[in-house]
Amino acid sequence: MAMPHDPRPIRADVGPNGLTLNRDRLARKLAALPRGAPVVAMVHGWRYAPGFSRDCPHGSILSLDPPPEDRRAVSWPRHLGLDGARGLGIALGWNARCDPWRAHLRAKATGTALAEVARTVHALSGRPLQIIAHSMGARVALAALPHVAPGLIRRLILLAAAETRGRTLAALDSPAGRSVEVINVTTRENDLFDACFEWGIHLGLRTSIGQGLGRAHPGWHDLWIDQPQALAGLAALGHPLEDPPRRICHWSPYLRPGTIALYRALIDGSLAACDLPRHRPARRWSRLILGAGGMGLAPKVWGT
Repeated sequence: MAMPHDPRPIRADVGPNGLTLNRDRLARKLAALPRGAPVVAMVHGWRYAPGFSRDCPHGSILSLDPPPEDRRAVSWPRHLGLDGARGLGIALGWNARCDPWRAHLRAKATGTALAEVARTVHALSGRPLQIIAHSMGARVALAALPHVAPGLIRRLILLAAAETRGRTLAALDSPAGRSVEVINVTTRENDLFDACFEWGIHLGLRTSIGQGLGRAHPGWHDLWIDQPQALAGLAALGHPLEDPPRRICHWSPYLRPGTIALYRALIDGSLAACDLPRHRPARRWSRLILGAGGMGLAPKVWGT
């Protein structure tokens, strides 16, 4: 008798003893997946941790049915089409329920576990892995690149990434990094969080890739979803984005209506990254004062 279809993503958790992954279930799901269907690891950012009630990512953004009262939660696997039939989702959970400095260190270490996921997927099916990651999850994704062979990780979609240009370039200089495609989604709604990352963790000595990579690099695409020309270009491609939910919002790159449909098209191949608009600001003013309404913060010009 055939087993009933189970649309839930594969759960993968990283703890003190390393990676916990049901490889038997993963093998069965991979064997049932149509040829060419994507396999996507989904990586959360700061303040989530497996098993911590409302902060568990498997009951929130990485689940098929997040609680409706959680305004920051939208189901990544459901809206990305990762139902086990059209594509397979792997929900990677790691302990980021701590101060941002410890989370920053843990994110880099978690990259080795994500690399193990990529190697396992390839060993079981010969398929490459795609990764979509938010905030410090982007640091996890980039940290995986030096630990895999070229081609095992095909594409990264980074949302409001919390990583520096220098460390990103070092990851891209690895054999896998030189073959990967990266879509770096950035927007002014995240300026406050970029500032906290640059100054709170790096004392103002490092620049976040929230300001773009800062140079041309093969396979790298900065996508500025706050820029009018970029928005017009996306609309022309059939992917209009509605207005962001707030002027200051760390979750705008996936809560903004239209964004996840865009990422789904990139993941399933119906939209090529090379067709994405490349418009970027000549100089970038933060929204710290425009959106904070009297917080007393001085306006800042972000470097390009």
